[in-house]
Amino acid sequence: MTGIVRTTQKNLMLFAGRAHPALAAEVADALESDIVPMQAHEFANSEIFVRFDESVRGCDAFVLQSHTAPVNEWIMEHLIMVDALKRASAKRITVVLPFYGYARQDKKHRGREPISARLMADLFKTAGADRLMAVDLHTAQIQGFFDGPVDHLMALPILTDYVWDNYGSEHLAVVSPDAGRIKVAEQWSRRLRGAPLAFIHKTRDTTRPNQSVANRVVGEVSGRTCVLVDDMIDSGGTICQAADALMAEGAASVVVAATHAIFSGSAVHKLSDSVAREIVVTNTLPQTDETRAMPKITELSIAPLISRAIRAVFEDGSVTDMFDGQA
Repeated sequence: MTGIVRTTQKNLMLFAGRAHPALAAEVADALESDIVPMQAHEFANSEIFVRFDESVRGCDAFVLQSHTAPVNEWIMEHLIMVDALKRASAKRITVVLPFYGYARQDKKHRGREPISARLMADLFKTAGADRLMAVDLHTAQIQGFFDGPVDHLMALPILTDYVWDNYGSEHLAVVSPDAGRIKVAEQWSRRLRGAPLAFIHKTRDTTRPNQSVANRVVGEVSGRTCVLVDDMIDSGGTICQAADALMAEGAASVVVAATHAIFSGSAVHKLSDSVAREIVVTNTLPQTDETRAMPKITELSIAPLISRAIRAVFEDGSVTDMFDGQA
């Protein structure tokens, strides 16, 4: 036989941007691996430069960056890292997005608006990404924006296990903050042993970001511990209004559970002063020591979930099996 025959070995390499080093370190520990060292700096005009200190030729690259504030800066760094890997001949590049920037802009509410979530997917594809891995996208349709495989991870098992362990002995109700997240609330209900569902009828002025009005509660919540579930908490106004509405309807208490703790502006203080009994979030986004010290806020680690998914993709296993076939 002519030619050269060689049995190759797969090589997983983990890369991480500078947005959330603590989460990257946790993921690396769970994988029993190291983060590939990288040089990164800004030029005087704020342009970003990156260079990896090791050869990446032929590797299975997983590039982790969470799009926290300043969002545009960390997205650009993420794209540049992917481009560097593509030009250095990485065999496969998987972009790992604990928080997918611009996910809320997934459709046009009015004419002459962008669909920025689609633009994000196009940017990563153009940069050289072969695959995306994200945690709790704002809407599932975003998976269709990327021309390639998308692994949509869910923090649901982590959050529901915590809520059940701490509140399972109480009369629970699962509450969606709006009608659009009823399907997610149904999944919560199943994992909380069939807790009844309710939702908040909410209206939002599309011309004023981060503002909404909780009109009324639909469903029976009187005397129950209401688990108010959402994918993200940004300014905190929507969640605080929803908690107030539930207590006004006779709820015994309110526990808030959300994946992405954006916590813009005075959100942390709003939540601490709210009627909510506890706010449970994950560490998809970095938090300050002051936020972690707030007695009402509980932060759970998403690193075990991400590391399991990375290993499943690397070993050609099933990510869907991690979520009982629901992902």
